[in-house]
Amino acid sequence: MEKKGQVINEKRKWNPMNPKERRYKGIRMRKWGKWVAEIREPNKRSRIWLGSYTTAVAAAHAYDTAAFYLRGPLARLNFPGQVLHDGNGSGGVGRDMSPTFIRQKAAEVGARVDAELRLEDSGSVEKPDVNMLPEAGRV
Repeated sequence: MEKKGQVINEKRKWNPMNPKERRYKGIRMRKWGKWVAEIREPNKRSRIWLGSYTTAVAAAHAYDTAAFYLRGPLARLNFPGQVLHDGNGSGGVGRDMSPTFIRQKAAEVGARVDAELRLEDSGSVEKPDVNMLPEAGRV
């Protein structure tokens, strides 16, 4: 039913607390707040698990890496200008495209993005390395 003066097809703003609303392709939020990424293999029903991440952005970057390796430069990406290039610009076409290889590359990128975002969140305050021995003269 439509009320007078009400628009039904109004676009809603993305709410990060609502996991059913997706902002990025290939990711979803677990009940406990972690973000996971996976991608469907071309011409198959199976999926490649890309990992679990603390942020949606890291999971989306992992998905983008896998999509680029699977589908090349024509892949639909979340961040088109920020994809990892190997120098030849062909993506993964003609290379080892095993699910293990794709999972490894995506996990590397996702972990790097997660670490970078954690550093940004912590600010510029440098935390001491508790595994290092104290320098001489310092107490």
